[in-house]
Amino acid sequence: MENRLQEIRSRSNRNVKIGLIPGHFATNHSHVNYYIDLTSIKSRHKMAKAVAEELANKYLTSTPIDTIICLEGTEMIGAFLADFLAQSGSMIMNSGNDIVVLTPELNVNNQMIFRDNTQKMVWGKNILLLISSVSTGKTISRSIDCLRYYSGKLVGISAVFSAIRESNGLSVNAIFTEEDIPHYHTMPSMECSMCKNKQKIDAIVNSYGYSRI
Repeated sequence: MENRLQEIRSRSNRNVKIGLIPGHFATNHSHVNYYIDLTSIKSRHKMAKAVAEELANKYLTSTPIDTIICLEGTEMIGAFLADFLAQSGSMIMNSGNDIVVLTPELNVNNQMIFRDNTQKMVWGKNILLLISSVSTGKTISRSIDCLRYYSGKLVGISAVFSAIRESNGLSVNAIFTEEDIPHYHTMPSMECSMCKNKQKIDAIVNSYGYSRI
């Protein structure tokens, strides 16, 4: 599959790029016609820092943030994002704050939970949800249910790539959108046109990567 890899760069920062592999891929929630490779963004500190700076711009002067909840391996981006949000400046909303960067635990039922020692970092706090890739929005909805349970106040949603523009009344702040991948499609597995055309699934994909079939 790697020989089909394409690269696209962010329109706002040419140092930020993602990989695309066309094909037929199955996720937990849907089937998609592109695998979006975010390995470098989540693993290389220079690109993670560049991504964080781009995402921070939306909130710098407008949004109080106490805690960044990181999903899908975005912890390094989240740490840089916290640093940018808390930088010194008279117009910076969170200037000098000690922003928490936190990842929820998944229990045996695949539910997101926070242990007693971390709940105080969520309870009543202004939360920014950080996710690597959004296709259907189901992971966001599940995260919001979790935050409501722990009385966290969701004030922003950020993603490296998102195929949706808003969720639960909040816009999704994404560096890459479906406009950057004009032929990107996500479909429920039972309605997948590629399956109906008997096109073989290339790989099972999730936030960790892909496994070829």
